[in-house]
Amino acid sequence: MASIRDFLPLPVRRRAGRWRRTLLASPAVASRAFSVLTSGRPQVGPAVFYGMPRIPGLGEQTHGGMVKIQRMQAAFPNSPREFDTLYLVSSCVPEGAAAVAWVARRRGRRVVWNQNGVAYPAWHGPGWEETNAALARLLRAADHVLYQSEFCRRASDLFLGPPSGSWEVLHNPVDTTVFTPGPQRPQRELVLLLGGTHNQRYRFESALLTLARLVHGGVHARLLVTGHFGWGGGADDAAADAARLVARHQMEAHVEIVGPYAQEAAPALLRRAHVLLHTQYNDCCPGLVLEALACGVPVVYSASGGVPELVGEEAGIGVPAELRWDEPVVPNAEALAEAVVGVREAWPRFSAAARTRSARFDLAAWIARHRSVFEAARR
Repeated sequence: MASIRDFLPLPVRRRAGRWRRTLLASPAVASRAFSVLTSGRPQVGPAVFYGMPRIPGLGEQTHGGMVKIQRMQAAFPNSPREFDTLYLVSSCVPEGAAAVAWVARRRGRRVVWNQNGVAYPAWHGPGWEETNAALARLLRAADHVLYQSEFCRRASDLFLGPPSGSWEVLHNPVDTTVFTPGPQRPQRELVLLLGGTHNQRYRFESALLTLARLVHGGVHARLLVTGHFGWGGGADDAAADAARLVARHQMEAHVEIVGPYAQEAAPALLRRAHVLLHTQYNDCCPGLVLEALACGVPVVYSASGGVPELVGEEAGIGVPAELRWDEPVVPNAEALAEAVVGVREAWPRFSAAARTRSARFDLAAWIARHRSVFEAARR
C-alpha cells in the first residue's frame, strides 16, 4: 500500500530517509530534534540556540569554533527551548545538525551559518568530498551565511557552492580589553611563539627550522610551542616525534613545549613573545593571530589563506605562497627567518601597528553585528 512518502519528490524522500536514519541511530539527536519541534518562540529576544544542549564556560579548555560560541554565549545565552535563531559554526558542527536545522526551519526559525574552512586534499586527505557534502547541505539550509574571511568565501564557493540565502564576510573577533600589550619585553632574548593545533607535522618542523637558522646566525632566540600535537598516530606519537626533531636539530635549550592551555591563560602567554610565528598554510581566519595583534605581537606568517586579511601590510611580514589545493605549500624556513629578523629590527613600530590593527576586529563590533543579524530573524 502506498504511503504519503511515496508521492514525495525523490530528493525529498532521500533527505527524509537520511534524517530518519540519523534520528534512529542517535537517541541524543532525536531528543534534540524533538525539543526543537516542540520549542516556542521567546517573547523578547533575540534568543539563540547553538544546536547543542550545553556550551563550555569561558574558563573551560576548548579550541577552534567552540571558542567563538563561548564568546557568543556571553552575549546570547544558549536557549534550546525558546529561540528564534539557530546558529551553527562549520568548524564545530554538532551531531545531527542537518536534521535539527531542517526541523528549526519548518518551525519558522532562522538558521545562521558561520562558515570557516572547507575540506580539500592538501589537509583533509581521503574523504574530503563527503565532509564537504555535509557542510554544503548546511550552507544551503542557512538563511544567512557569515564567512570568516574573503578566503573562506572563495574556498566555500569553489568546494561547497554558493549559499541559498544572504551572506557577508565577518572576520573573527578579539576582545581587545582582555588581549592587551604587556610590559616591555626583554630584548636579550628573541621569543617566538608557535600556537594552534598542530595536526600537520610541517607546521612544527618549519618553525623549528626557522629557529635553528636564527640561532646558527647568532640570534639568541627561544621558541614557545603551545597547543596540541596531533599528526601521525595521535597526540602521543606526534609529541614523541616533535621531541626527536628538536634533538635532531640540537635545539633542546631553545624550545619550550607549553602544550594546551585554557583561553584565560592566552594573554599572559602571548605577552611573553616578541613574534608570533604562524606557519600554517591556507589558515582561514585564525583567532590566535588576532589575539597576538591585540597583545602588540607582530606576526611572521605564510602569506596564504585569510591571514593576510588580518595582518595587513603593517603588523607583520608574510612569506609568499602560491595557492594550491592538492598539497600544502610549506613556508621556506630561510625566508621566515629573514622576516623575523626584519620584524626584530623595527619591533616597536611593528608592535604598535599590530595593536592598532587589532581594533578592526574588536569583539564588541562583532557582537553588535550578530545582534543586528539575530534581530532580523524576529521581524
